[in-house]
Amino acid sequence: MKAIIEESPLKAAGFIVTIYGDVVEPRGGVVWTGNLIETCADVGISETLVRTAVSRLVAAGQLSGEREGRRSFYRLAAPARTEFAAAARMLYGPPEVADWHFVQLTGSAPDEAMQVLERAGHARLGPRLAVGARSMPSLTQPAVFFRAEVVSGDADLGAFAADHWNLAQHADAYRGFIGRFGRLADLFAGGARLGAAESLAARLVLVHQFRLVVLRDPRLPQAALPADWPGEEARRLFSTLYLRLSPEADQHVARHFVTADGALPEASEATLRRLSLLRDAI
Repeated sequence: MKAIIEESPLKAAGFIVTIYGDVVEPRGGVVWTGNLIETCADVGISETLVRTAVSRLVAAGQLSGEREGRRSFYRLAAPARTEFAAAARMLYGPPEVADWHFVQLTGSAPDEAMQVLERAGHARLGPRLAVGARSMPSLTQPAVFFRAEVVSGDADLGAFAADHWNLAQHADAYRGFIGRFGRLADLFAGGARLGAAESLAARLVLVHQFRLVVLRDPRLPQAALPADWPGEEARRLFSTLYLRLSPEADQHVARHFVTADGALPEASEATLRRLSLLRDAI
């Protein structure tokens, strides 16, 4: 795991977001700061960086804090919960159904809104026009939204996608993920075992790096993708490793993670549903 982290160094704020999304949010959304510090220390992130990152996440409106005695606890703010739910569906849920659409920006700051669309996987067709195949992001700028349907030319969807998306960079990101975490899968195949704390750290790094790849992927339907597209292989690897690491990782959560009301549960309805969906993906 150390080699994987060295290849793709972790940033404190982003990794804390991963901890909330994978561990805390499906178990109620609040946790003791000490748990964040201990978990980040296991992947080489210092307490100073954690405290700075938490302060910035609070200032950005993603976390809200509360005190109980001498301990501080942080929970997800309401807007962040909506974002986390959408990200969780991409990571753990079944494949999305294609929803082709066009977006015509009508506001006074189209460049800013276009950047939001492009980060959400849309392709720019003009200064104010974009096309996408998945969910529509929230925009602060006014826009006109057109739903689209492929009525003919399915065989040419690949050429259309190649003209408007740089799919090679996303394919490279998936192959990089497969290369890094394929080594971990090989270790398990050879009989290697990890302790509970190590399993949680490994699962969090797995989720963190897969999330970075998936959230940048335009997530086009299969018919629009190249024949050698590595996204499905990467998802199967993610699902396999997540399921392999989860028993020990969830035991560590139950033994060590706390809220003001007591320990976080080992499992919840949300975590069990995630595991079920990932089993279906293999």
